[in-house]
Amino acid sequence: MSQNVTATRMTLLSLKGQVKTAQRGHKLLKDKQDGLMQEFLKIIHKAKALRGEVEMAIKKANASFLDAQVAMPKGVLQNTLSNPGQKLSLKVKTKNVMSVRIPIFDLQVSGNPCQYGFLQTRGELDLALKEFTKVFELLLQLAEIEKTAENLAIELEKTRRRVNALEYTLIPELQTKLKFVRMKLAENERSAVVQVMAIKNMIEAQEKAKLEAAA
Repeated sequence: MSQNVTATRMTLLSLKGQVKTAQRGHKLLKDKQDGLMQEFLKIIHKAKALRGEVEMAIKKANASFLDAQVAMPKGVLQNTLSNPGQKLSLKVKTKNVMSVRIPIFDLQVSGNPCQYGFLQTRGELDLALKEFTKVFELLLQLAEIEKTAENLAIELEKTRRRVNALEYTLIPELQTKLKFVRMKLAENERSAVVQVMAIKNMIEAQEKAKLEAAA
């Protein structure tokens, strides 16, 4: 590859500029990679903790619903749950963090999950519905965090590949070319010096021969 490079001063200056630019880009990408990794680890720890909360909330909600099933006739329970009094809508926004699109889930809630008659229902059902509402909110938070982690992981992998391409391919190739051009220029300079010295010696020899002939 180096043999295809023209060994000129302009090429030398161009290669020096390319090496500096590549090294600067490598440093910026490496810093970005480190920042993404720190953010990714924070998100992973947060997701792990939240996953534990979700599991506990699901167990608690299931236990409350089992209590409601025991305390209420099956038909009454089914009729009560067949007419939901609460409506949910979800708006998804995004924000940019280090070139990564981070999702933001905005849950819009209207109505009351316990909007039913209290004559035939029991408090256990109220508690179960409130617990399941909490579970839903936690699941939404977990989905947001895990999607963030996924997007961070994708960007982290892209950045890692770019860093490796610069570090192990582009920069070494540019440095090899730069070394080749420097060696060629130095060789040309040495050849030029040798030629100048040879011409000088030849001229001096001719002058000496003229002087000797004149004498």
